[in-house]
Amino acid sequence: MKLLLDTHIVLWAAGQPEKLSESARTLLTTPENILFFSAASIWEIVIKRGLGRDDFKVDPSRLRKMLIVHGYTELSITAEHALAVETLPLLHKDPFDRLLLAQARTEGMLLLTVDASVLQYQEFVLAA
Repeated sequence: MKLLLDTHIVLWAAGQPEKLSESARTLLTTPENILFFSAASIWEIVIKRGLGRDDFKVDPSRLRKMLIVHGYTELSITAEHALAVETLPLLHKDPFDRLLLAQARTEGMLLLTVDASVLQYQEFVLAA
């Protein structure tokens, strides 16, 4: 299964795995699953870190390197992804989450998330 990790799952997997549920840890360690992180998540971390958010203190450059070293695949943002945002129902307004949703839908992945608002997009999300 191809899984796109939302930003909090990326952060927790990299630095606070104890925050992940047992089912999320299982999904992340199942060899058959292909794990992706989005450039949108790195962008979100850069912005929120710059704003001084306590939950985004990680060095985004180091995080990206370590994700790649540990076998995660980086998903770039394309114009197709940006255009797909327009086709999403307006159930959630966060632009980063909407881009992640559009990427998952476009690429035939499931977005792994703990965000209740994002979980409303049932057909292409998976609760972590």
